[in-house]
Amino acid sequence: MNTTVLTPVHESLGAKMIEYAGYKMPVEYSGVQDEHVMVRRSAGIFDVSHMGEFIIRGHGAFNLIQHLTTNNLSRISPGKAQYSCMPNGKGGIVDDLIIYRLDEDIYFLVVNAANIQKDWHWITSHNRFGAMLENVSQNMSLLALQGPEATSVLQDLTKTDISDMGSFTFHQGTIAGVENVIISATGYTGAGGFELYCESGSAEKLWARILEKGADKIKPIGLAARDTLRLEMGYCLYGNDIDDTTSPIEAGLGWITKFVDGNDFIDRELLARQKKEGITRGLVGFEMIERGIPRHDYPVLDMSGKAIGRVTSGTMSPIMKKGIGMGYVPVAFSAPGSEIAIGIRNKQLRARVVSMPFYKG
Repeated sequence: MNTTVLTPVHESLGAKMIEYAGYKMPVEYSGVQDEHVMVRRSAGIFDVSHMGEFIIRGHGAFNLIQHLTTNNLSRISPGKAQYSCMPNGKGGIVDDLIIYRLDEDIYFLVVNAANIQKDWHWITSHNRFGAMLENVSQNMSLLALQGPEATSVLQDLTKTDISDMGSFTFHQGTIAGVENVIISATGYTGAGGFELYCESGSAEKLWARILEKGADKIKPIGLAARDTLRLEMGYCLYGNDIDDTTSPIEAGLGWITKFVDGNDFIDRELLARQKKEGITRGLVGFEMIERGIPRHDYPVLDMSGKAIGRVTSGTMSPIMKKGIGMGYVPVAFSAPGSEIAIGIRNKQLRARVVSMPFYKG
């Protein structure tokens, strides 16, 4: 099992450790409820160093990434980032990712941990543009500092002005003496904050200094709360809500699928046809009307009890105190307000399709 450089630190803090995407990772420290509320109300720090990072550079870099991804890469200049996905040539999704434009011809791609090797093979196999590729996943660590108190704590540790950074912008600066940190105004919680990329040798120092500076405002947070936080926001998780069998149009990711002139990405024609002619199923969010906790792979039913889909992600919202989830259903059941049912422990419990995000803050 792989580890991050912070694995011994998590164990020393008493974290419950699990295997996730081939890595030994902290799933919780003080409990999901406590950690979730801490991020929403104050701040939390996550070790997400299992994520993969690639650098693509050279004159062919732009054309390679534009060909591989659905979003319009020309919209981002150096200092900006973009959420996108890579279609697989069959209408499905190889992975979703964040693209950082470090310089005119230098890009930094962040991919899901379970897909590092798959993504690397996919990207290199399509590099007919002469771009230079480097997999730096083993040399990079990623800390996510999330929550309303994140800015005040982090600002005390850096001379870089982070007070008014726009969403999906980034700076490269020094934090707590750690140089060349990518300070990114991104995150997977909907609580605001930053993602911090640094060389792995500096990760423990950065982690310790942030916790020390924010001793009364920050707690370490595990993967379980990360999952409940992202689900309250309706953010997709690869392997659950999107995968090689789901198209970005079906998954509600039409907003990152740009059919603009010059954006000749893989599957463009197929996805444009889906957008124009419509789809037969779509990813929806739902809230439980009757008390119950929807879980991954539970059946989604119509009111007669007929199976019409399955739950892709589900939980009991720690903030809203009700069961919430996502799943693919026929378009006839996808309008907000539509009543469906979830099969939970041999019971058919009523639920209602709602607009996402679930948590409005």
